[in-house]
Amino acid sequence: MPSLAAISTIDFPHKTSQQAVKNFAKRVFAPSFGDTERLLQVFDHSEIESRNLCKPLAYCEQPHTFEEQNREYIRLALAYSMEAAEKALSVAGLAKDKITDLIFVSTTGLATPGMDALIIDRMRLNPHVNRMSIFGLGCGGGVSGFAKACTLAKANPAATVLLVAVELCSLTFLRHDASKSNFIGSCLFADGVAACLILGDGVAHPATGKIGFQAARSRLYYDTQDIMGWDFTDNGFKVLFSPGIPALIAGNVREDVTAFLSAQGLTLSDIRNFIFHPGGKKVLSAYEAALGMQEDALRFTREVMRNYGNMSSATVLYVLARILQEYEQGYGLMMAMGPGFSSEMVLLQLNR
Repeated sequence: MPSLAAISTIDFPHKTSQQAVKNFAKRVFAPSFGDTERLLQVFDHSEIESRNLCKPLAYCEQPHTFEEQNREYIRLALAYSMEAAEKALSVAGLAKDKITDLIFVSTTGLATPGMDALIIDRMRLNPHVNRMSIFGLGCGGGVSGFAKACTLAKANPAATVLLVAVELCSLTFLRHDASKSNFIGSCLFADGVAACLILGDGVAHPATGKIGFQAARSRLYYDTQDIMGWDFTDNGFKVLFSPGIPALIAGNVREDVTAFLSAQGLTLSDIRNFIFHPGGKKVLSAYEAALGMQEDALRFTREVMRNYGNMSSATVLYVLARILQEYEQGYGLMMAMGPGFSSEMVLLQLNR
C-alpha cells in the first residue's frame, strides 16, 4: 500500500487580507460596473479572511503582458517548488537521490521544457527520474496528481514519488478584463505550492503504512466544458467560471461518492476525515447538503479557505497537511472538482 511520507506547503511573504483585495477590486472594477458596491458584498460573504499571494497586491494593479506574467510564473514556480520539495525531503528524512518519480501539477502557467525538467535540473536530482507534467485539471489537479503518484508507487514498491502542485493564480489576472468571472475570481483565487513524498510499500521508512492509499476514481460530466476553465486570449489566461457549479455538485456528488465508496465495500458513515477542496462558500454548502455532513465535517477545509483562499489544485494538499495534525484514525476521503467538468476522489487509510 503506497504511503505518504511527508507533505509541505508554502506561505508566501505577500499574504494579504481579504479587505485589501476588496479595496483593490473596487479600484479596478468600478469604472466597468455600475453596481460595484453591490457586487463587492461577495468579498464580505466569502468566508475568506486572507489570501496567499506570491507577489505584492500592487503587482496585479498594473497591466502586464502574457509574456511578462508567464516569465514570472516560471521563475517563482521553480523557486518555490524547490523550497517545498526540500522541506518535504527534510521532514521525511530522505535524500534527494532517493526520488524515483516526479509529478508536477499546474494550470496557471506554461513552460517547455516543463517545470518537472527544470526542477530536476536545478535540484540536480537523478537524471533518470521518471517525470510527468499534468496541465489542465485546475482545482481537481491536486487530488488527481496524488492519485497518480500513488499509482506509480503501487506499480513500483521501491518508488519514492515527489508530487509538486503549483498554482500562481494571481499571475493570470487580467487587469482590463471587466467580466463577471474575472470579478468573482478576484474574490476567491490565490497562490499555493505544495509538495508530497509518496513511498512504495517496499521502501523502509517510519511513515510506511501510516497514511495509506486505498483507491481513486475520476468522473467527467458530459457536455459541461463551459462550466470552468480558461479562454486563451492574446492577453493571457481569461478565467471562465459558471455560477452553476454549486448546482452541478449538488446534483451529482452524492451519487459519485456513494458509488466510489460502495466499490470499496464502504459507506459514507465509514469516512472519518473529509479532505475536500474549498471551491468557495457555496460549493462547500452544496457538499454539506448533498452528503448530509455534520456541521464540522469540513472545518479544516473551511479553515484553509479562510486563511489562504482558493489556491486551485494546491489547496486540497494544504487541507491534507492541516488535517494530518489532528485526524481521526480510519478512512479519509479526498475530493475536488475541476474543469471538464469533472470530479476526482481518493480514498485514504489513516493510522496512528
